[in-house]
Amino acid sequence: MTTTPPLVAGNARVKDARRLSRRSVRTERRLFLADGPKAVEGALELPGAVVEVFATPEATGTYAALAAAAERAQVRWTLVEDKALASLSDSVTPAGVVGLCRHLDRPLADLLSGDRAARLVAICADVRDPGNAGTVVRCADAAGADLVVLAGSSVDAYNPKTVRASVGSLFHLPLAVEPDAAAAVRAAQDAGLVVLAADGAGEVDLDAPATADLLARPTAWLFGNEAWGLPAELAGLADHRVRIPIHGRAESLNLSTAAALCLYASARAHRA
Repeated sequence: MTTTPPLVAGNARVKDARRLSRRSVRTERRLFLADGPKAVEGALELPGAVVEVFATPEATGTYAALAAAAERAQVRWTLVEDKALASLSDSVTPAGVVGLCRHLDRPLADLLSGDRAARLVAICADVRDPGNAGTVVRCADAAGADLVVLAGSSVDAYNPKTVRASVGSLFHLPLAVEPDAAAAVRAAQDAGLVVLAADGAGEVDLDAPATADLLARPTAWLFGNEAWGLPAELAGLADHRVRIPIHGRAESLNLSTAAALCLYASARAHRA
């Protein structure tokens, strides 16, 4: 019979976890917080990813299946007061469950040289908005991508908003962090992937019939910054620059929307 753990107002572990709101602490300790039931559910599915779960009594009752999953995984489930839980969450209305997790990223070279060759990769270069980064991870997961790379001066993968925007997908597919965006492009090419830069001025039309053969190849999509896109020198390293046709009057597409269209175009071609 499971014994209900005692309620704690804010023990030393809660106070210690609160320090992970700072990127420098997350980087140093290689730990981060996953806020919300979807994120915690995804984390618990990945063996060894979760160190501890903090939850309010109400959330423990609401998400009983999640608490049971933590017990099966032998992950500590700590009951905390609402105030203590809120201090670990940056949500306006916290769901009452926060996971303390280990960093997930691995060296890009290791991920590209694995037993299973990558066929679809998303490389985000200098993506600064955490919501966009998390949504690209979610889109890559939905499209069946093998890997996401946060390259250059991109946002921290473990920023709370990035983790929340991924809605658990951060735990579903491999992640690499590469400070040198050009090195990420070259590594993908060396692994046999054709690199396609998403570029509004690209010479290749995503929807053109002739593009289907190109999309059917093992591909790494290269996405740039939300505001200024890809620098010319980085886009120039790609094998092709691909534009998404705009049939209406909109000037451009949001980064995560463009990423979804590009990744799904490749996913369709791979499955054709």
